[in-house]
Amino acid sequence: MNNNQWKVFCEFRSAFKQKVLEWTNQIPQLSDLQKNAAVKADTPEYPFENAVVYNTDLDKITADDEIKLIVIGDNPGKDEQLNKNQRYLCGQAGKLADGFFKNHPELGIDFRRNVIILNKTPVHSAKTAQLKTIIKEGGPKVEELILTSQKWMAEQTAKLHQQLGNVDLWLVGYSELKEGHFFCPYRDTLQNVSQNTPAWKKVFVYQHFSMNRFSIDLKDFAARNPAFSLKEQLAALGTLHKDEIFICQK
Repeated sequence: MNNNQWKVFCEFRSAFKQKVLEWTNQIPQLSDLQKNAAVKADTPEYPFENAVVYNTDLDKITADDEIKLIVIGDNPGKDEQLNKNQRYLCGQAGKLADGFFKNHPELGIDFRRNVIILNKTPVHSAKTAQLKTIIKEGGPKVEELILTSQKWMAEQTAKLHQQLGNVDLWLVGYSELKEGHFFCPYRDTLQNVSQNTPAWKKVFVYQHFSMNRFSIDLKDFAARNPAFSLKEQLAALGTLHKDEIFICQK
């Protein structure tokens, strides 16, 4: 990163870390709500260690690293919230993402060195759908926290994307971005902040890496467009889904 990019990234990282601390302290009972939501969904028992999760992988990024991509997942799951991790996309979905880039060196991207990994909200749940239960049982204050966190993450991520310059932004997790679904506040805020900037052309939407949906979707698209290179397939598919989410849903 050049000096300006490094300054921008450090400011984002510091603000994000402070926000996670603020949100953690805001709702002391959040962990209990998360446990209850997991039990109601018949989730196998696991240790609850961080109700709101900062991605400590951000602390490993240095000024010498070249950032080529920002990937936005949904929210931290069981593995991500553990004290020994506190990292995003470190479970099975993250392994699939890492494997995709390792299997395609022509993209020139190391998933753990060239990518900033963020989420639409840092509030933990075993499955994204459980956030709805957490809101239902937690009441207006919890609903406001999760809504505010989505909007803050979208706004600050959009600004980071714009200021870093020539970097792609991938929104992974297609279904919950559809109209009426959970991450519409993130979607709408990102669009409001980015749409009239040059960075908007470098925003793409894909299926999530979990359950290999990203690769299956890409493979199906590639079969219909065999003349495209991998980079062309990614750009075309990401734009197709972007239009479905940001244009067709309106």
